Amino acid sequence: MNVAELHKAGFKVVPWTTNDPAKMRALIGLRVDGIISDRPDLLQQVVKEEAAAHPDEAAYFKSFDVSAHRGGRGLRPENTLPSFEDGLDHLSTTLETDTGVTTDHVSLIWHDQFLSPESCRRVDGTPYTLENRVYTRDISLAEAQSTFICDKLHPQFPDQKNDLALSPVAVAFAAQEHLISPYVPTHAEQLFRFTRFYAEYYRSGAGKSHPDAAARAANAEKVRFNLETKILPLPNDPTGPNPPLANAHAEPTSNHTVAPQTFVNTLCGTIVRNHMESRAEVQSFDFRTLILVEEQFPKIPTYYLTESPKMLSLEFVPVALRQ
Repeated sequence: MNVAELHKAGFKVVPWTTNDPAKMRALIGLRVDGIISDRPDLLQQVVKEEAAAHPDEAAYFKSFDVSAHRGGRGLRPENTLPSFEDGLDHLSTTLETDTGVTTDHVSLIWHDQFLSPESCRRVDGTPYTLENRVYTRDISLAEAQSTFICDKLHPQFPDQKNDLALSPVAVAFAAQEHLISPYVPTHAEQLFRFTRFYAEYYRSGAGKSHPDAAARAANAEKVRFNLETKILPLPNDPTGPNPPLANAHAEPTSNHTVAPQTFVNTLCGTIVRNHMESRAEVQSFDFRTLILVEEQFPKIPTYYLTESPKMLSLEFVPVALRQ
C-alpha cells in the first residue's frame, strides 16, 4: 500500500480492521490517517506510545483517527449502545457502524442485512435461528426494538462483556428513551442523540465527578460517525423470504435490502435532519450509494471501501477511480 502516493492524489487512508498492536505500529509507520479497530483501547495506547517516540510529529498524531469498529466490539456486543459507550469511553475520534433500512425507512444499525441469531435473541424467549432470521427491510423500528435484544457474547472476543454495570450511560439513556433494554437494536438518529446524552452525562450529569469526565464530554461533543450502507453492488435480490446461507460469517453474495436510492435518502436524510453533515460520512462497498451521496448530498464526505483490488475494476466504481 503506497500511502504517500494516495495522499498525493488527495485520498485519506484508514485501514480496517486492525486489532494487533504490532500491525497498528506498522500501519502508523506508513503514516496512515487512522485505523479502524475492534479494540480502540489498545489502539489508543499504541498511538500514545508512538506519539511519545516521535515528538516532532505531534501534528500527525493529534489528527490521527482512532475509529471504533462497530462501536469497539472487542469489549462489548457490537453495534449496540453499550458498545458505542465503550468506544466513547476510550476517546475514539470516530464511531464506525453499519446501517440498513426498515419498513418505516429508519437507518437501523446492524452489520448484516438480517439481525444475526449469533448476537440477538427474542425478547419472548422463542428460538431465533438462521432459518427464521428476520431481515431489516422486513420489520419496522418499533418491531425491532420490541422483539430483539442483541447482547450475546462472541467467543472470538474473550474480553467482551455485556454486564450492564459497565454501561451506565447506555442504561440511563435507555430509560430516557423508554427502551426495554440498552441492548435493543439502535438506529442512526438514536446514536446521534446518545452521543449528546453521553456528553451531557459527563459534562453536568451523573458522571461529572468521574476523573475522565471532562475529556469524555469534550470528545463526545465532536466525535465523528462513519456510517456504512450495507448493500453490495449486486443486481438481483434472492427469491423467497430466507434463502439458504452457505456461510453465516461470510459477506452476502446477494442483497435482501432496499434500493441504493432509498438507502441514501434514508441515511443522508437522517444526517441532514440532525445537522451532522460536518461530523458524519457515508462509506460502502457499493459505490452506487456513494455516487448518489456525492451528487445529492455533496456536504457529506464519502469513503470507498475496498478489500480485493479487483473491486476497483467494477462498473460501479467512478471512472476516475477505476483500475
